[in-house]
Amino acid sequence: MSTLYLIRHAQASFLAENYDQLSALGEEQSRVLGQFLVQNKIRFDRVATGPCVRQQHTARIVADAYAAAGLDFPAPLTFPEFDEYQAEEVVKALLPNLLATDPAIGELHRGFLASPDQLAQRRTFQNLFAAIIGKWVREEVAAPGVESWQQFTARVNSGLTKFLAQGRRGEQTAIFTSGGPIAVAVQRALALSTERTLGLSWISRNSSYSEFLYDAERFTLSSFNAHPHIVDFAMRTYR
Repeated sequence: MSTLYLIRHAQASFLAENYDQLSALGEEQSRVLGQFLVQNKIRFDRVATGPCVRQQHTARIVADAYAAAGLDFPAPLTFPEFDEYQAEEVVKALLPNLLATDPAIGELHRGFLASPDQLAQRRTFQNLFAAIIGKWVREEVAAPGVESWQQFTARVNSGLTKFLAQGRRGEQTAIFTSGGPIAVAVQRALALSTERTLGLSWISRNSSYSEFLYDAERFTLSSFNAHPHIVDFAMRTYR
């Protein structure tokens, strides 16, 4: 059997003008992850990332930890299939009409706008985000011109199939990606419903890893959302 680590990017710049960059905390989470992998003698035969800056920057900081220890780290290959689903575009496309037609969405939006601090913003935004994305995933509403959830899951599965097929027996590999693709991989392993898969996409912690075992016939989940390297509870984040 071979082993695949799916690693979620570290904390990005939530509510900043450019979300797709690591925060200072995200950079520290990445350093701690790299040190943990080195100390535990986890080596990789192949590494891939999605196309996002936050995914690639996480991989680069982890690679620096290997270099500092005098260890090899494979040059990551970029797979566009491991990009996150287009959540920001979905929300932008759907929010105006939902504010006009859905009282529950309007109440959640007002709560977000009235948030007194960043902690409250994170909580109220997640509630609003989950309500909108849930409607989109269940196909209660459509976002024209934006990749659908079904297209997203097909894309990720295509990337996984391609990545796994390029390997050899007994290898150990890593993909630096986001919560959505990790949830799709778990769905692939466990045959989860769409609703449960969406829920999983929200609970992967930043810089956590999920471990899968695979060969030509099987793709099996070994662990999900592991983060033993994040000892300080203040460093455990979802966004």
